[in-house]
Amino acid sequence: MPPFIFERSCMQSLWMLVASFLFSIMGVCVKLASSTYSTSEIVAYRGAIGMGMILLLVRWQGGTLRTRMAGHHLWRGAVGVSALWLWFYAIGKLPLAMAVTLNYMSPIWIAAMLFLGAWWKKQRAMEWRLIAAIFMGFIGVVLLLRPSMHADQLWSGLIALSSGWLAALAYLQVRQMGLMGEPEYRVVFYFSVTCAVAGLVGAWAGPLLTTTTDAPVWHAHQLKGVLLLIVIGLTAASAQFAMTRAYRLGNTLVTANLQYAGIIFSSLWDAVIWHDKLAWLSWLGIAVILLSGLVATFYNARNNQPAVNNDPIASE
Repeated sequence: MPPFIFERSCMQSLWMLVASFLFSIMGVCVKLASSTYSTSEIVAYRGAIGMGMILLLVRWQGGTLRTRMAGHHLWRGAVGVSALWLWFYAIGKLPLAMAVTLNYMSPIWIAAMLFLGAWWKKQRAMEWRLIAAIFMGFIGVVLLLRPSMHADQLWSGLIALSSGWLAALAYLQVRQMGLMGEPEYRVVFYFSVTCAVAGLVGAWAGPLLTTTTDAPVWHAHQLKGVLLLIVIGLTAASAQFAMTRAYRLGNTLVTANLQYAGIIFSSLWDAVIWHDKLAWLSWLGIAVILLSGLVATFYNARNNQPAVNNDPIASE
């Protein structure tokens, strides 16, 4: 590749910094809104606002929402919404940096799943450096959780970790849909639709699953809450489009690595807004996860170049 093309590709990768920053703002707003709204409500409003934004863009730029992949969208939506639900719940219970770090382990899960799938089909030899990177990621999780984990946070930490695994499954589904020719805006739109519907069902079914019969289905709105919900929806949809641009036009490896800037942004928000201080072992755990993610992303990009190029929504 000529040097000037590579440089331009790397510049386009900087869109991932925009996406990571927007996702970190979304996480802050979700954490603030979780004291007023349930997780189901936040998911519903996030989907509705994102859906409206994409409808306006499609109407402005042209295009159609007709699809021949209804089953794929349904499966991707179910997995993606589950990951989003668990992540939003964990954000409300954990320090923002910790929740984001555990959720951002999805690239490590992706590398593990692709490697194991190829190894099972005897399409790839055993790569010990990739296995070491994956194992390093789990060591980072242990370092991150154990030093500062209270008894009531352990379950939330496992939920955040599970959200990253489900996000990896959603990534693989998005990759498959991209290879089959489905445009990114349809994937984002139907995922937003699934979020809205799932949030509605969860909000209405929530009181039926609790012992409090007078639990409110929808919480009353105040100006602060409305503003938070609007920012959540707009930043989530905008971040997805910025991420799409980065992966479509930028250097794949640079783009994937810049995704981990979201952990740094979230750590800064934690320190500025909530004055949270993680133990030094927790910071060491974050550093280990960052390093393992970079190594795993490198080998995943090298061995699965077409797959990574079709990554419009790697993190919800």
